[in-house]
Parts: sequence; structure tokens; C-alpha cells
Amino acid sequence: MTSPAADPASEQRTSRPGVPGRASRRISGAVWLALGIVYVVWGSTYLGIRIVVETMPPFLSAGMRYVVAGLLLAAVIAWRQGPAALKVSPRRLGSAVVVGLLLLVGGNALVVLAETAIPSGLAALLVASVPAWVVLLRACAGERPGRGAFAGVALGLVGLGVLTLPGLSGEVRIGGVVLVVVAALLWSIGSFSSGRLPMPANPFTASAYEMLAGGLGGLGVALVRGEHQGFTFAEVSTRSWIALVYLVVFGSLIAFTAYAWLLQTAPLSLVATYAYVNPVVAVLLGALVLGEALTWPIAVGGAIVVGGVWLIVSTERRG
Repeated sequence: MTSPAADPASEQRTSRPGVPGRASRRISGAVWLALGIVYVVWGSTYLGIRIVVETMPPFLSAGMRYVVAGLLLAAVIAWRQGPAALKVSPRRLGSAVVVGLLLLVGGNALVVLAETAIPSGLAALLVASVPAWVVLLRACAGERPGRGAFAGVALGLVGLGVLTLPGLSGEVRIGGVVLVVVAALLWSIGSFSSGRLPMPANPFTASAYEMLAGGLGGLGVALVRGEHQGFTFAEVSTRSWIALVYLVVFGSLIAFTAYAWLLQTAPLSLVATYAYVNPVVAVLLGALVLGEALTWPIAVGGAIVVGGVWLIVSTERRG
């Protein structure tokens, strides 16, 4: 998963539905460029995570990533908008902290941990179930997403069942599969809650505090797990450092900025397509760069999940 908004969660809660005339606006080259960044960069973060955890502990690396990204984003906000842009009430700060912990410790950091045991492409496809979980949460809250959305949920759950087969057959560790499913659910709860809690009005400020909270939470879990014991930074490979820097700069800053800009500029239905493009990018990169096997459960289950997400997204935009 990626940095919050979302989110996707996590990167996904700052949508601006109802902006007059936006859907009919001509799609410019800048929009396609920003969309391409979100497609490729967010899809590539699963590969980046897999390379980072080759020589770095999972929660320690996730915590470092988001603390650094949060501090950098806060510095950019203070530079561009003035220090006053970072001022929020205690209540709104508390909401950002809760959402950040759900998204980045419960969601993203668990994916990082899971990728020590399962392929990055499989993790991305399991995470693609987030829209289905969000629909179920909305239904539990009394909303009526529509029959098409529920059909997408059903299709997505079937896909999850197929994707779980490699774990049940022993091809991958079932614990890693379960971790990603739990992570997707927690990410969905964080995304769902962020739209109902009193968050900071500036989405970039909210994201900075979410990343700081999630990063510090991840470092706290790393200490509890004892990941620092016997670990030295001298053991970290050059490629893991490069991957971590890539996740901080491109995954948590550039791609999020492009996403936030798209939400204010492009049709929401177009922006939402990242939800079923990212896992395809992740699977292809995992196979090309790391030589991850594209087994039939991953291919078939992934296609079913992506199809379910497409059905949910297309139903929501018609509504």
C-alpha cells in the first residue's frame, strides 16, 4: 500500500465529488502524466517494499519511511503555505493520529511484514480488495451502495478465495496471506473513518500528521518486536537503501501530490481507475524484476479481484 490519503486510503480520502463541470472538462496532458505517475509509482511500491525487507526489518523500515516522509511533507507545507498551515485543533490532530495508525501501522506496515513471506504481486492483488471492504463498511453504517457494488464485493471475495489457494497449498506462507487480508481490512476502516472524523481541513496537513503518527507507531511496534536487537545499518544492502529512498520520495511524496492534484482537476471516475491498475503493475514488476512466479491462482484470482473492483468503481461513478 501507499501513503495515506487514501489509501487508500491512505492516499484516498481527499476526493472532491461534485466539483462543477469537472467531469466534462477536457483531459489534458498534465492529467495523463499525473495519472501515469499514480499508476506506475503506486503500483511499484510493492516491489520497493519487497526489496527493502530483504535486509531491513519490516516495521523499522516502514516507520523510518513515514517519519521521514511526514517531516519532509510538513517542511514543504510550512515553506509553501507558511507555518500556520500546520496548526490544527487537538481534536482534529487526534483524528489524524487515529487514521494514520489504522492506515500505516494496521494497513501498510502489515503488508511490509507480509512481504517477508509472500510475493509482492500477490500482496498487491490481495490489497486490491480494499474497495470491497469499504462497500461492506458503508453498508454496515446504513448506506446503500447499490446492487452493482454488492456484486463487485461478491466477485472480489471469490477472487480473494482463489488468491488464498497458494497459501493453503503450501506454495506461499498462509500467514502472509492472512496478514495482507487483515491489513486491507484495517486500511479500509481507516479510509472509511477518515471521511467521518473531524480531520484537518488541509488534506496535505492531514497527510503529514497521518504519516508522522503511522511512522512513530511503526517504530514503536518495531521496538516491541525487538527488531532493533542484533540489527545494524551496516547490514543493509545498497539496493534496500535505494528502494527505501524511492518509497519515501516517489511513493509517499510525489505520487501522493499527483493524486491530490488529480482529485481537484480530473474526473473522479478516471482517478479511481488506479485501484485496478496498481495491482496489475505490481504483478508485472514482481515477475520482471524479482522473477516472481505468475501461477494460475494468482492470474485467475487477480483477474477476478480486479474485475470486482472495476464493477464497484463503475457502479459508484454512475451513482
